[in-house]
Amino acid sequence: MRRRNNSNASRRSSTFKRRSENLRFDEFGFALTKRKDQKLHHRCHDYSYPQLSSVRVKELCELLSYWNGASFICKSQIERFIRMGVPPSLRGRVWKCLLTTGSLRETSDFNYQKCLSEVRGPLVDLGVSEYGILSAIATLSETQNDLGLNHQQPSSCPEPRYSVDDITLFRQIALDLQRSFPTHQSLMGESPEAIEGQAKLFRVLIAYAKYNPQVGYSQGMSYIAAVLLMQLGEEEAFWALTALLDKPKYLAELFDLSLTKVQHQVKVFDQFLKHRKPKLSQHMESMGVLSVHFVMPWFLTLFTSLPCWDSVLAVWDLIILHGLSAVFRTALTIIELLEPRLMDLNDEGAVLPLLLRVPVEVAQYTVLVPALWNTEVQDWELKCMNSLVLDETHHEPKADSGYKHESQVGGCRAVFVNAAGKAEGRRA
Repeated sequence: MRRRNNSNASRRSSTFKRRSENLRFDEFGFALTKRKDQKLHHRCHDYSYPQLSSVRVKELCELLSYWNGASFICKSQIERFIRMGVPPSLRGRVWKCLLTTGSLRETSDFNYQKCLSEVRGPLVDLGVSEYGILSAIATLSETQNDLGLNHQQPSSCPEPRYSVDDITLFRQIALDLQRSFPTHQSLMGESPEAIEGQAKLFRVLIAYAKYNPQVGYSQGMSYIAAVLLMQLGEEEAFWALTALLDKPKYLAELFDLSLTKVQHQVKVFDQFLKHRKPKLSQHMESMGVLSVHFVMPWFLTLFTSLPCWDSVLAVWDLIILHGLSAVFRTALTIIELLEPRLMDLNDEGAVLPLLLRVPVEVAQYTVLVPALWNTEVQDWELKCMNSLVLDETHHEPKADSGYKHESQVGGCRAVFVNAAGKAEGRRA
């Protein structure tokens, strides 16, 4: 049976390889497709981001060369450039400066290359390569099932270097790699570049799970790490991911193993929306539209489902500048831009696709980014909403919160996977 599956997979991959050889890619690395396929993948290639003059580019280069993260002048100057629009060629340098990845790496005892060497031992014992991790999903699943059925190894067998937890982690990351930007040149198909890109993404995610086992790996991280790898070198992307996920300013309150944190932040946004947009919030509530169905995918993937990639990068510039408050700011801006359409709809089946597949005319740079800079979200507002949610949670009857932990996590993962799949215009 396994041979037949491998044979079918081989035929499919060779067909896909022939197709991909004829593809062209846009300036950000996404496959250029026909109009009808653009709608399927929800990807627009007509970019409208501003081009800085050579004088401005030179000024930004000088700022980055003497960057001091503690300097108010540096911070105000970098915000000015982010507002004008960061040139794609300098974005990686801007992100490294704002995230202070250099100092994070220097002050940490963690050795990235040593960690990868330790991970390769279990992979070798499993007969799996980091350069063929996607094709090894079936093998990992079978081994995981075998270990689940046979809790004890025969005494004659040598002690393996892997555990059930290792296999679960490898398999989960491999599954999510398939969903992460399947039309991007660095991850698409079986070209040498794509195989290397998939291996890099796997290594960065595995290394972070080992670096911070309290957080480990959860869905959404593959999208974030993939974007970082599009801008930075492999180890730089790892430290940038570490800064984003660990620093309180950024996403430390979004990611954890149980998805409890993101559930909490969705509730905070729900209160925030009621505070800022009471009529819209009431209208959506009357249709049975829950924030968790669209806010969770937005938050966990940092809006990478938006169809215009220049807008996605501008959103990321703002998030890396201002942190978690910019995540709320972006979500509010999108909803405000969609508000007239949302108020005209009276069916949940029409509302959710609009939120999960934000239209190009709303997501394009010249519309979304100016609106984003004109939207203000104050820290005190979020603190107040957070206090409201904590207060409500504290006073909830125990019977109301008596769901099994695993059911909650499984349900949230299902919501995320289904929503992410819809946003990509394909099956998750």
